[in-house]
Parts: sequence; C-alpha cells; structure tokens
Amino acid sequence: MDINQLEVLIAVATERGFSRAADKLYRTQPAVSQAIRRLEEEIGESLFDRSSKDGTLTASGQVLLKYAQQIINLRRDAKLAIKELKDLQRGKVTLGANEYTVMYLLPVISVYRVRHPHIKIEVKRDLASRIPSEVLKRDVEIGIVSFHPPDPALQTVPVAKDELALIVAPGHPLAGKKIVSVRELGVESFIAHNVRSPYRERVVQTFEKQRTPLNISMELPTLEAIKRFVEQGMGVALVPRLAAQAEIERGQVIALTVREMRLERKLYLIYRKGAKLSHAARAFLNVARDI
Repeated sequence: MDINQLEVLIAVATERGFSRAADKLYRTQPAVSQAIRRLEEEIGESLFDRSSKDGTLTASGQVLLKYAQQIINLRRDAKLAIKELKDLQRGKVTLGANEYTVMYLLPVISVYRVRHPHIKIEVKRDLASRIPSEVLKRDVEIGIVSFHPPDPALQTVPVAKDELALIVAPGHPLAGKKIVSVRELGVESFIAHNVRSPYRERVVQTFEKQRTPLNISMELPTLEAIKRFVEQGMGVALVPRLAAQAEIERGQVIALTVREMRLERKLYLIYRKGAKLSHAARAFLNVARDI
C-alpha cells in the first residue's frame, strides 16, 4: 500500500461516499474506486460495505483507517520536523574541544544561543590529538583545535589567534613587569601541564637555546588547576592567554610576555571536507565567522 491509497481511504470514509471523495481529491470517481480496489486486493479484505451507499467501513476498513490516519499524521509531523530543522526551530550541534579550546567556544556559544535558542548544543571534551579522528568518525560535527590537522579529509577554518603568556601571582616579584626575558626565569619554579604538546617542546628548546635551566617543579592534569596554584604563589606557568583571560581581567593572576617566546597559535574549526553539515552546524560556523 502507498500513501496515496491511504489518503483515498481516509477521504472516502470522511466524505461518506466515493463521489464526494473524488470531488475532494480532484480525481475521477473511477480512479478513487480503483485505488480502493487495489488496496483491498493487497490486504485481502473488503474495506467498504458495497451494499451501502454512504461509504460505510467494514471491520477491516475501520482498523486500517486508524493506521492510515496515524501514517498520514506521521508524514505531516516528519515534514514539519524537517522544516523546523531548516528554520533552526529544533536540532542539535555536537562540538569537540579540549580544556583549552573550549574557552574559545564560550563567546561563540553565547551569541549562537541568542540567535538560535531552540538548538541544543553538546560539547564533547577530548584530547586535542583525538579531536580530528572524532570528527572523521562523525562522533562530532565540528571540532576546535589549536593546530592545522594534516588529514586532507578535513576542512579547516581559522577563527582566532592566541599567544603564550607567562602568568604569575599578583604578589610575585615579576608582577610589575610587562616583558621578561628567558634568562630572568632560570630561578623560577614552573608549573606545567602533564600532557605533552608541540608548544611545550618549543618552550624547552627556547630555554636550551638561551642556556637557561627550566625548572618544572610540578605537573598538573588541568589548566584550571595550574591557574589556581599560580594564583596561590606556588610557581609560575606558561599558558595560552585565552585560557587565563578571565583570571587576568579579574586580577587573580598577572600575564607577562616572554621576549624570546612570542609563540602565536591559531585556532581552527574543523569538519569533514565535503560533508553535508546539519543546518544547526552550518549556523554555528556562520556565527564563528561573524565574531
């Protein structure tokens, strides 16, 4: 059975007759009769009492009518749901970020929520190195990373720039400076993230080049923990400025520039090249480009 046959069934039952149903459907009466006959042949039961002139349904017809109405309603609801997706009245966007890059998402999500309040946003946290594969596996639609993935199957969109900052407690002897040199940091105790990264290697190399010891006295699992320890005067740390922006603005930590380490990093939104992104995901990309 197909949708058209079910629509004819509903029309005949509702209009109480084949002729009136034909008028409503803008079809000929023989065409309506033929549609009902094919439907009866398919299910092997009579649907209308032919001895009646008012389109009276048989018991089988009454059962099928209920299901026909449900099917037509489901089709209507499906069309409406798809339209709502297109109009961004419903839907979901799934993003992949790590502890650092999720900070970039905060202002983007804030604007996105104002523009599209009915869209659900899900941010999945993972290691930066795993985010490209999460995008390729379709676990997330869009990822945010601080490096340019080499995989040609990924489309990259540069959306922001950040730099490495030395953060110290407000009472630290270096807090009154804006720029320091690597050689001034040879006596400092550094707090580092325990996940190695290309930027950490560049820091190590810079200290070696300046023949200055890099004293990492503590390694912690999160940037949040690193900021709290620095704030308490337990050491100094090199972190992405974006990750500590809120604490810097509130005066909880002081950010300095290291003359020999002006390491700029770009942030990229990534998604599968050639992918048919959801309406919600495309809208997110538009917001990110706008701001």
